[in-house]
Amino acid sequence: MAKTPLKPWFVYILRCSNNCLYTGITTDIRKRLAVHNAGKGSAYVRAHRPAKLIAFSETGSRSSASKLEYSVKALSRPKKIALAKKWKAGQPKTSSS
Repeated sequence: MAKTPLKPWFVYILRCSNNCLYTGITTDIRKRLAVHNAGKGSAYVRAHRPAKLIAFSETGSRSSASKLEYSVKALSRPKKIALAKKWKAGQPKTSSS
């Protein structure tokens, strides 16, 4: 039996309506952003909609995405912004792309 390829995991940074930065992980950034902006995602983003994707980074596994998310959340705002400039903020690949 052929193994299905694993979906890539992404760490993403959103800018909320109050100009705060929110970091999360997902396998489908477009879908997750839509869920956040529909008010069905995290409580923080729900209270500060709309959110805009400013950057993301692809990782190889959920574990590596979680570790990277943890380290990004520990950064100061200026360091998150600097990191976001290094990451791509274009159109993410998704399983449907």
